[in-house]
Amino acid sequence: MITIQFTRLPHGEGLPVPALQTPGSAGYDLASAEAVVLQPMERRAVRSGFAIAVPEGFECQVRPRSGLALRHGITLPNTPATIDSDYRGELMIALVNLGTEAFTVERGMRVAQLAFARVEQARFVEVTELPPTSRGEGGFGSTGR
Repeated sequence: MITIQFTRLPHGEGLPVPALQTPGSAGYDLASAEAVVLQPMERRAVRSGFAIAVPEGFECQVRPRSGLALRHGITLPNTPATIDSDYRGELMIALVNLGTEAFTVERGMRVAQLAFARVEQARFVEVTELPPTSRGEGGFGSTGR
């Protein structure tokens, strides 16, 4: 288990701390700190009222909530969004309304989930040829249905 330090910003007063909804949940539900109306196809960054410190060697992924996506078309345009370990600003939730009707986000409504994952550092090595595989360069549906 990792420890996530957080700061509640003034407009986050009274909002729940991100939390798991069931013992088996992978994502910590995150609420909106503001009320907004999203028109169909509108994108907007919604404030959360929290800033967090992700430990070095980890990232925080911001993911959509499946019920909002299925029932209303509310999702994240850059899913999963990444909060890096050196970011200390407010958690902002980029939302998009892919539905056909306006959607009201109420203050305190759970609009996204936070999931934490280890991040490995990579070293890029330039080579003249990559090792072959049976798949080769096939992509975008090349493996069938």
